[in-house]
Parts: sequence; structure tokens; C-alpha cells
Amino acid sequence: MPEPSEYRSDHYRAPVPASLAGGTVVDTPTAHALWSAGETAFVDVMPRAPKPDGLPEGTIWREKPRHSIPGAIWLPNVGYGGLAPVTDAYFRGGLARITDGDPNAPLLFFCLEDCWMSWNAAKRAIEEYGYSTVYWYPEGTDGWSFADLPTEEVTPEPGG
Repeated sequence: MPEPSEYRSDHYRAPVPASLAGGTVVDTPTAHALWSAGETAFVDVMPRAPKPDGLPEGTIWREKPRHSIPGAIWLPNVGYGGLAPVTDAYFRGGLARITDGDPNAPLLFFCLEDCWMSWNAAKRAIEEYGYSTVYWYPEGTDGWSFADLPTEEVTPEPGG
């Protein structure tokens, strides 16, 4: 899959490119080494399932838990091709918090395997937000779990 010049705006679960202009693509051993070193902020961009419309009154809605890489922050819904202003502000704010506003702080973006959300989010961090040390982990939590590495349940960062 060649790297497109624009964000992916549909069919987000599909084969992804092997590259990310301005960023570094990492495999599971490299992601694990970055995680073990503890100097890179891990950013999970898995979308959050919306509460279904029209549920009968009194229906209990339980979100599916998200198991992610330990220590990662979960910024759901920031990997779409186009972001509403409120989602863009949420994404910018989340990255600013975890980097203390340092555009040179290392960030690693992931979601699931064959998920364009993480590619879009990493591309946006580089091109629109000015982050210079961006890693993209296209295998995401699927590759992490397949390697039998630890996961933990996460909740979305506040403000989304």
C-alpha cells in the first residue's frame, strides 16, 4: 500500500502503508524497547464505541473495555480523516499534556493492526501540530498482545 498524501477518511480497517513521512515506523520489538526505556509517550487512538441511539429507557449501557499498552493514554476518536474543532482541541490538548508542550518529546501512536486511525493521528501530529519525534506502531495492540506483552484496561483521557 503506497503512502497517500491525504488522511484516510473511510474504510479505516484496511491494509496500511509501510511508511509515514516525517515519522518512524516501528515493529513490536522496537515498540517494546521504547516502552521499556520509558521516555516515549504512548498514545492509543482506538475509537470509542458510541452509545446506541434509541435504547429503551432503563437499558444499562456498558462500554466494551479497552485493553492497551500499560502507561498509554487513550485519546479516542482522534484518528479520523477529518476532526471536528472540539476533537482537534482534545487531541492537541492531550498531546500537550503528555509532552509538557515540548514538540520534540517522543510520541508513539497505535491502535489495532491494519487500522488507519493511528496512521492519521501520527501524520496529524507531525504535519499539523509540529511534533518532530513521532513513532507509528502499525501492529498496535494486536501485535503487542500476540507477542504476549502486558496490557491493562484504560479509560479515555478526560475532555473528549
